[in-house]
Amino acid sequence: MTSTVDSARSANDVADTLGAVIDEVIRPQAPSVDREGLFPRSGVDALAAAGLLGLASSTEVGGGGHGMRTVAEVVERLAAECGSTAMVVLMHYAGTAVIEAHGPREVRAAIATGGHLTTLAFSEYGSRSHFWSPTGTATVTDDGSVRLDAHKSWVTSAGEATSYVWSSLPLSGDAGPMTLWLVPADSAGLTVTGSFDGLGLRGNGSRPMTADGLRVPSTAMMAADGAGLDTALGAVLPWFLVLNAAFCLGLADSAVAEAGRHLTATTLTHTGAALRDAPVTRRDLARLMIRTDALRAFLGDTLTALETGRDDAMLRVLQVKALAGETVAEVTDGAMQLCGGSAFRKELGLERRFRDSRAARVMAPTTDALLDFVGRVATGLPLLDEANR
Repeated sequence: MTSTVDSARSANDVADTLGAVIDEVIRPQAPSVDREGLFPRSGVDALAAAGLLGLASSTEVGGGGHGMRTVAEVVERLAAECGSTAMVVLMHYAGTAVIEAHGPREVRAAIATGGHLTTLAFSEYGSRSHFWSPTGTATVTDDGSVRLDAHKSWVTSAGEATSYVWSSLPLSGDAGPMTLWLVPADSAGLTVTGSFDGLGLRGNGSRPMTADGLRVPSTAMMAADGAGLDTALGAVLPWFLVLNAAFCLGLADSAVAEAGRHLTATTLTHTGAALRDAPVTRRDLARLMIRTDALRAFLGDTLTALETGRDDAMLRVLQVKALAGETVAEVTDGAMQLCGGSAFRKELGLERRFRDSRAARVMAPTTDALLDFVGRVATGLPLLDEANR
């Protein structure tokens, strides 16, 4: 067992390594990734080479063996510099959670050593943000392989990932609501069928994909036929929601920091006063800081609940992304107002963070869906109606 001292040292090593990659690659490339809508390949490759894409992989296969807290800190720091890179990495870790639990050892080892980028392929045109209701099909063929057909509406890192954690209807109609598959990127019949020219997260490669007669071996199934929803709720959702909250925290914290620097450094020539000298301005900045710090505290409590197996852990997981999505939208909006016309200039970086923050509310499960889930838990209802399972 790793000692507390060793764990702390290891976490410090992760922080130092990440800081170097951010300074050398990710921060310098962030404006062009956003401006040109480029997938942040150099940043992702640098993170892989530094061993940071394998943090959540088991030490048994050569990974870092780190838990969600360390990974959340990585996503938070990445989001503060480049939202697109952070989202690519977030989705990679979410996919890794499934592969660690149910994927083949060779793929787990490739992820652990940085040679494999994965992602989730859940959202579909037919069911939109209701990821728990896939419409794509899986059919056993004459040779025993499985044919997958689907129209995925949003796949982060589409055409860039090495594999996709793919959802479909089950092989057997009475098996359950969803089955998960590990689909290699070079599978025949798998194509990227559109582009992405988004408001924010412009480099995250979130594009539609189609499976048309795609064949995978039956061994590509992860967990049992029909058990995909249970896997998604139990293995994927905690990682996805908590890391989304960390992503929002990184954006909010960096927006507050940038606003503080601007208010401190900017002076009015005719009076000689800095913008920070106005009590109303200081008050508004303080409100943004408090909102951000409250999110940090709630995220920390959510991680503690998961680590200690508290009874309210799943409730916290559902709450944290809902809180984070609203917080980052309000904080980045407030930072834009505080900095006035300067915030609209791209060199300040605030308008990029403002745009990137808009995704959290609508990324499945959306804020509205999460609020419904929280209300269901609070009143003793099942998370999903039986008809939706």
